[in-house]
Amino acid sequence: MQSDCPRVRVTVGAGLTLNVRPDPSTQNPPVGSLADGALVDVVGESLGESIDGEDLWYEIDNGVVQGFVLSTFVTCTTEEPPDIDPGGWYLPLPCGVSAEVTQGNNGALSHNGTSAFAFDFGLPLGSPLVAIAEGVVTHASGATGPGDPCYSGGGMECIDAANYVTLLHADGTKSVYLHLQSISVGVGDTVPVGAEVGLSGTTGWSTGRHAHVMRMQDCGGYYCQSVALAFDDVAGDGVPVSGDFVTSGNCP
Repeated sequence: MQSDCPRVRVTVGAGLTLNVRPDPSTQNPPVGSLADGALVDVVGESLGESIDGEDLWYEIDNGVVQGFVLSTFVTCTTEEPPDIDPGGWYLPLPCGVSAEVTQGNNGALSHNGTSAFAFDFGLPLGSPLVAIAEGVVTHASGATGPGDPCYSGGGMECIDAANYVTLLHADGTKSVYLHLQSISVGVGDTVPVGAEVGLSGTTGWSTGRHAHVMRMQDCGGYYCQSVALAFDDVAGDGVPVSGDFVTSGNCP
C-alpha cells in the first residue's frame, strides 16, 4: 500500500546498523543494511510479522538497497535527503605512502565476476590499511592467526580463512579490506576516512603479501558484488591499472 511517509530516518543507536529484509518479516536473510541516522525514501507500507506488538513495515529504496524495515527502528520524516556523497574516495594507504597496484580491475588472475572492480596493492607484511571513506564496520574477522595453515596464504582450501574488515558508507555502498594480518576495529565502530582498519598480510586464498580492496553493493554479507571505484587521489580517471605506482592523498 502507498505510504503517507515520504522517507524515514534510521534510529537504532550510534554505531549500530539496521538490517533491510526482502519481505516484511525476519524469516529471510537481509538484503542489506543501513547505518544509524541514514535517511531513505519510502516507496510503500506493509503489514507483516509482528515484533513486540509492532507489525508496520516500510518498504525503502536508497538507490543501492531495496527492501523492508520495521517501523520500530525508524522515524517518519519530511526532511529532504542529504547529499549522500561520502566526500570522496581515497586510496587505502596512509597519507603519503606509495604502493604498486599488482592487479587492477578485470584482472586476468582473479578480478572478474563479483571481484571485477577490485584492486590489489603490493605491501610489506604489517602495513597499515586505512578507510577509503568514512563508514561503519558491519563485518570483521581476525580469526586466522600465526600457526594457522592459511595465515601465510594458501589455495582454494583457504578461501574462507582471510581476515577482513567491511565498512558501510553513507551512500549505501560498502568497502572491504581483505587478506589482513590483523584487524584494528570491531563491528559497530564508526571509522573516519584515513583511519586504520587493519594491517596487511596474506591470509586466506593468497599467493603473496597484498591487500585486496574494493567498493561493493550491500548484499548483507561481508563480500558482495563489486562496483566501480575511482580514487580522488589518483591522477587521470582515478582508476589505477596493474603495474601503476600510486601515492596516497588520504590525509584527513
